[in-house]
Amino acid sequence: MTALVSPRAVTLIGGAPFSKTDLDAALALAPVIAAADSGADQALAYGLMPDAVFGDFDSISAEARSAIPPERLHPIAEQDSTDFEKCLSRIEAPLILAVGFCGARQDHFLAALNTLSRRVGPPCILLAGDDVITLCPPRIRLDLLAGTRVSLFPMGQACGRSIGLKWPIDRLEFAPDGRVGTSNMATGPIDLSVEGPVLLILPRACLGLLAAAL
Repeated sequence: MTALVSPRAVTLIGGAPFSKTDLDAALALAPVIAAADSGADQALAYGLMPDAVFGDFDSISAEARSAIPPERLHPIAEQDSTDFEKCLSRIEAPLILAVGFCGARQDHFLAALNTLSRRVGPPCILLAGDDVITLCPPRIRLDLLAGTRVSLFPMGQACGRSIGLKWPIDRLEFAPDGRVGTSNMATGPIDLSVEGPVLLILPRACLGLLAAAL
């Protein structure tokens, strides 16, 4: 099922709007390029040639299909998964940085968060506006500055323990329809342990730190 194997981190480009600043930041950490469907058009518009393109190909342009070598195109007809999930499930890499998966249709963005919460494929960080978002691993340590915003959003029943948060999460039960952990704050370096699917949301400036920790 794997179609792209890379020993280096991968930048995955989607079809939603994103800034060149975000693209440059992703490429600096993840130089291998993949695209989801019409994300191929966006890659080409920035002068980038994707190593692989995945999706149902309902939105990629004919021009992009003709410009990309056919062996790099991987059309997947099934409609039981999103293009984002199709990509993550077919990439083998230490890390994926995803741009172009938020800011347009919110149903697509929510579906991307759902995919993250189900641990599909390699560790993945979404660059989303002012934030970076990833599925929190069972344990993570981050050398954050005091005052850094730390949000934890459960995608199912979850609990955890924390060191270095202004409001500790020990002995709390989280759920998407119950208690959530948005807008917490680091008092310095943090050490988080979680059980259950929890999205970790940090300021955009934490991208490099988060990528190194994953």
